[in-house]
Amino acid sequence: MTFCSVFLLLFLILLFSSFEQSVSISSGSQRVILRSIINENSKDGDFAIDLNATNFDSVLKETPAPFAIVEFFAHWCPACRNYKPQYEKVARLFNGADASHPGIILMTRVDCASTINSKLCDKFSVDRYPMLFWGPPKKFVSGGWVPKQGKSEIIPIESGRTADVLLGWINKQLGSSYGLDDGKYENEHLQTNTSDPGQIAKAIYDVEEATSTAFSIILDHKMIKPETRASLIKFLQLLVAHHPSRRCRKGSADVLVNFDDLCPSSTMLVNNEEAESCSKNGVLENYQICGKEVPRGYWMYCRGSKNDTRGFSCGLWILLHSLSVRVEDGESNMAFRSTCDFIHNFFVCEECRQHFYEMCSSVSTPFKKARDFALWLWRAHNKVNERLIKEEASLGTGDPEFPKAIWPPKQQCSSCYLSPSKTSKENSKIDWDENEVFKFLVSYYGKELVTLYKESEQRGSGQTEKIVAEELVASTNAVVVPVGAALAIAVASCAFGALAYIWRSRQKNRKPRRSWN
Repeated sequence: MTFCSVFLLLFLILLFSSFEQSVSISSGSQRVILRSIINENSKDGDFAIDLNATNFDSVLKETPAPFAIVEFFAHWCPACRNYKPQYEKVARLFNGADASHPGIILMTRVDCASTINSKLCDKFSVDRYPMLFWGPPKKFVSGGWVPKQGKSEIIPIESGRTADVLLGWINKQLGSSYGLDDGKYENEHLQTNTSDPGQIAKAIYDVEEATSTAFSIILDHKMIKPETRASLIKFLQLLVAHHPSRRCRKGSADVLVNFDDLCPSSTMLVNNEEAESCSKNGVLENYQICGKEVPRGYWMYCRGSKNDTRGFSCGLWILLHSLSVRVEDGESNMAFRSTCDFIHNFFVCEECRQHFYEMCSSVSTPFKKARDFALWLWRAHNKVNERLIKEEASLGTGDPEFPKAIWPPKQQCSSCYLSPSKTSKENSKIDWDENEVFKFLVSYYGKELVTLYKESEQRGSGQTEKIVAEELVASTNAVVVPVGAALAIAVASCAFGALAYIWRSRQKNRKPRRSWN
């Protein structure tokens, strides 16, 4: 072994140690918070999110909803117990996967009878139960309320003692006409102008939703098997390194580090125990891959005009595009193979899976540049759209507000287009300037995608310059360490496989961590 090889190996071990320590520190403090939210909101009929002093700021800071209601109550209070069913009737309309009007109001509650919440309740001058407040979620973060104060965006709800009265108060505030019997959402607040570059910033939440949904599908269908374990591990490594959401990077790392404990290989189990331990009913279910800070169950950028259009498939495409523009040149072929294997093994739409596999199989030369992988994925996506344009037109199954189209449109990237080929209109072909297309992909799925995410963190911490710098680096590189950061970026691409090998080898000798039990 050469001196350079020894040096590189030692450097990678040191780099991994720093990363594992940072994951452990950053994720450890979140586990109690996440477990609390999961457990307390898992009961049937509970739609309002239970908050406490440890997660109050983080949940309200991260929600994309423009409004929030916070109910302060005491669990021993008979009036509060009687009011809860009324509050839940309204919360059902706005919270959860089957919400009638998702993404508009985050409905929460805080138990002031719990000692941990005493100071929090004091900040809002809670002197009776229940007590409700309305306002923009960010205004609740590190904020408070006092009686007879001047103009404030946090407003006490004085008349909301029944579900009808509370919903009437909300309708008056929003100029809406919601009803308690409203069914699952019909997209009355749909944003159809997806050509607006600013719209993609909302997709960061959809990328998180798609990641969480994909993980749930894998567990629901017991898809982690001896022949699929390796492809899932490689894709998790890709998420740890390049997922645009910091929450998903941390969650993926936590799952990956503990994967052997959570999902033992077939050599460690007998009969069908592996499928059960790696399924929805196993311990792996307790790991929320993108956290629980943002209530799940609805789409923003990927929301269709009908309930059965867009959604997960749209979010998954955005996730794949965002990964493709973040990998380094040396990782490009690994990212390509990981993506192809993941779709082939874990995408449950059989026809879609086969088409994608055929496109992957048509690539005969390994990718050497990240640009090549990003452009291949863009071309693959347009091929899928071309096929679906014809199918949806003949069957009438498309979304009328979001018809499939070749992408990006001219109004979004005019420089991406060259002059059309001089052929018949029926066989017209677009001449692309692929250099301009690649620039657009990097900007659209890189910088613009995380804009809203960064702004949210900036408002919450007040450390604008520091957070912008950290997020820009973290969204394009697997690890950032104080010493040797530049060297890490330079060698990460060529050493990704070696790092993964070291990582996996070390896990075999680690003591199990059961902090989520």
